[in-house]
Amino acid sequence: MNAPPQLFDRMSHRHRRDRASATVDRVAPILRDTAERLLDRLDDTTHRFTHALDVGGRGIVAPLLRARGIETVSCDFSSAMAGRNPAPVVVADEEFLPFGAEKFDLIVAALSLHWVNDLPGTLIQLRRTLRPDGLFLASLPAAGSLAELRAALTQTEAALTGGSAPRVAPFPDLRDCAGLLQRAGFALPVADVEEISLLYADPLDILRDLRAGGETNVLRQRHRAIPRTDLFPATLAALPRRDGRVAITLRLAMLTGWAPAPTQPRPLQRGTGRVSLIDALKDAPEGER
Repeated sequence: MNAPPQLFDRMSHRHRRDRASATVDRVAPILRDTAERLLDRLDDTTHRFTHALDVGGRGIVAPLLRARGIETVSCDFSSAMAGRNPAPVVVADEEFLPFGAEKFDLIVAALSLHWVNDLPGTLIQLRRTLRPDGLFLASLPAAGSLAELRAALTQTEAALTGGSAPRVAPFPDLRDCAGLLQRAGFALPVADVEEISLLYADPLDILRDLRAGGETNVLRQRHRAIPRTDLFPATLAALPRRDGRVAITLRLAMLTGWAPAPTQPRPLQRGTGRVSLIDALKDAPEGER
């Protein structure tokens, strides 16, 4: 089997999260908002969950789960970031999870899997860690997230230097996300989008927030040289304004998948239906055909 492409420098990612453990409170309101949007999906099911795994929740997700009465184990790639969570806590690489099969009935990965090189393999591990009929919830930046910053960086660097280096990670589109869930063996996979607009009076705060959350560039092919001193000021000046403030879009893919179980509804096999689509359309009112 071919090894997955190594897009991200995982050791740099761990270092960034270690550093961000001291500053992540700066972006806690954003992280809490996105986590609550993800956990709202728990209200759409009658299941009652008792044992959850919080993957990379940066001290935000575990308390929200416990407030719902769910026993929660947290894990993080960074030991410093792991320490922000209430015990029990495990330091673990998302690509090599240490948990056995069928340990949890709920797994939540809120904005924590987009720096993983082997995302399909990680999703398979997470699915195996779920008990039958257990629920997986995850959020990932989707295509279009940080689009304003990506476009301004690319255009500004090209104008200044005649070329541009990769400075914002590629994000999957929604169809890719749904396909990844299905490929990993999740039942009833769903991927939908939450779009959040952040307004900044000082555009430099965009870069400060990314650094504070441990979300700066760890692409293996990133340009290692120190950028020109005028690159980022010119980029920030080029960002579009709304009522005098800079607007940045977070476009988040919200993923839902279930560990397969015999009790789950299944589609009928082809050819077993008793009513043809043609007959059904004949009986439908004119405006519904």
